[in-house]
Formats: sequence, C-alpha cells, structure tokens
Amino acid sequence: MSNYRRAFVPGGTWFFTVNLLQRRHNDLLVREIGLLRQVVRRVRDRYPFHIDAWVVLPEHLHCVLTLPVGDSDFSLRWRLIKSGFSRAIPKTEVLSVVRQRAGERGIWQRHYWEHLIRDEMDFQRHIDYVHVNPLKHGLVKRVGDWPYSTFHRAVNAGIYTMDWCGGVKEEAGGPPVNDMRAITLR
Repeated sequence: MSNYRRAFVPGGTWFFTVNLLQRRHNDLLVREIGLLRQVVRRVRDRYPFHIDAWVVLPEHLHCVLTLPVGDSDFSLRWRLIKSGFSRAIPKTEVLSVVRQRAGERGIWQRHYWEHLIRDEMDFQRHIDYVHVNPLKHGLVKRVGDWPYSTFHRAVNAGIYTMDWCGGVKEEAGGPPVNDMRAITLR
C-alpha cells in the first residue's frame, strides 16, 4: 500500500486532473456538459472556490482552482462534484463486483491527480497546460475551437489571443505540424 500524503494549504491553488473510469470511446463529460456545469455551480455556491482555468474533455478534465482564505478542503468539493454528477446520470454502466459491494457507481476513477501550485511560474505553466489540452489530444486544430474551456474567458480578459499556441500549420511542402510551443508539465 502506498504512503500517499495530500498537501492541505488554506487558501491554496491546485491543479487537478479528474478522469472517468471508462476512458476508451467515452464522451460522457461533453455529452452531459450542462449537467456537469450545473453540479459545479451548485457545489461552488455552497462551498466557494475560484476557477482559474478549466477544460472539460470527453473523458477527463483539468482545472486550476483557488480555495478561500482559511479553507483547504478541496477533497470535499471533488467528492460533491463527482457524486452529484453520478447521481444525476441514469444507471447504465457495468459495475465490477468491488464497486457493487461498496455501493459505488462506475462513472469516475476513485482518485484524481492534484498538484499544489508553488509560484507564479508554476501557476502560468498549469493554466497554459489546461488550455492547450484539447489541441494536445487532437480534438481541435486551434485551442480556440474547443468550446468547453475557460480559454474563451481568458481571451475576453486579454490574457490570450484567439490564435494563441498556433494550432496546426501547414509546413511548406510537408505534412501539418503542431505548434504547441512544447507546453508540457512532466
């Protein structure tokens, strides 16, 4: 068993990756984007947090969230978001015996990835990673073409331009190349 420890920093900012359990050929999150937005709004109304950046892909999402001063309970928020979304989805998934015994749904992976943002450079790197993700996964040719992202909010605020990160370009005499400026986290 791993000896995993979470960092709890009141008022901290975190990067998260949250995955569906069945990722292959699954578009549940974009198909049910309205429901996901509604659940996030409801949780945020009750347990405030600031959305610095968010992108929803077909089978996973990434976000950067900041909690209020004095509050470090991001796990409560994720539990409520995941359970609220799961309860509102019709029960059509195949459940493992383990999940059946635990009374769990087969919608989300149990765990998620979190990373405590350390400084301004770390913050900007993770914000960029969130926004470039649909391009990275080949879902669009330009970051601005993906509708389920705070990228558009950032463009309206003057943080990015609509052509940020280039997208797919035709090289003279060659195949299309992706000009993502090597935005990676690991």
